[in-house]
Amino acid sequence: MAEKAFQDFYPDDLGHCYGCGKNNPHGHQLKSYWDGEESVAHFMPAPYHTAIPGFVYGGLIASLIDCHGTGTASAAAYRAAGRDMGTAPILRFVTGSLKVDYLAPTPQGVELELRGVPVEVKERKVSVDITVSAQGKVCAKGQVIAVKMPDSMAPT
Repeated sequence: MAEKAFQDFYPDDLGHCYGCGKNNPHGHQLKSYWDGEESVAHFMPAPYHTAIPGFVYGGLIASLIDCHGTGTASAAAYRAAGRDMGTAPILRFVTGSLKVDYLAPTPQGVELELRGVPVEVKERKVSVDITVSAQGKVCAKGQVIAVKMPDSMAPT
């Protein structure tokens, strides 16, 4: 995609998340984008993301929902404020609550698609509903309640 991902707007000192940090070479490097009113991300699980042979580990799915949710929360907060992403003051969100329902086994060896819908956007809290699909079949759904990052988490 030609456009910048939500996570690419995070300042360098806040880009180390294992799931989506652009500065974490060992992480997933998840990238989320707008697709109309929904957010979308794609991820190809590695062979070592295995639960049992042929199926993806559920913890990976939870971490993808988590990071796609907080990225979508940030983007939605900027949209609601009528601001461009990355403008100061930075609107960075962290996980307040994560709920995941596994609906079907997630097959290994296929790209996963995450779709997020911001359902509530407030100044300090954003709720995002997310689905994870493999080959067009929804395998998991989740909800992230993201809260504005507390000042105590900001690098000094």
